[in-house]
Amino acid sequence: MLHHIEIYVSNLEKSYAFWSDILGQIGYCATGRWEDGFTLGKDSEGYLTFIQVAEKQAAHPYHRCGVGLNHLAFRVEGQQRVDGLRQHCWAQAISCLYDDKYPFAGGKDYYALFIEDPDRIKVEFVAT
Repeated sequence: MLHHIEIYVSNLEKSYAFWSDILGQIGYCATGRWEDGFTLGKDSEGYLTFIQVAEKQAAHPYHRCGVGLNHLAFRVEGQQRVDGLRQHCWAQAISCLYDDKYPFAGGKDYYALFIEDPDRIKVEFVAT
């Protein structure tokens, strides 16, 4: 099992607003906050830490199709929960990726929602 993931972000406040809201929908909560970062966790599962990128590194923007992380995927219980997340995203003006293929953008038997965070990291919620 994964212990934690650390992600550098371009704007800590935007990232906190986005991630605490969207992951709050599936039971994550803030477990730590400090001047240049925060952590979100859920029960005994792994946690995510977000750190404000250093100014000297900020000129190198992230792109999910380059070397490195492509996306983060989270399991959610049931298709109705995925649908609820989609409705929440619409209400929060969060764009849904591949919306024309929803909910089967990942394949005919793969019920999932895809969105992007403020730094364009793709985030997936898949029904289990």
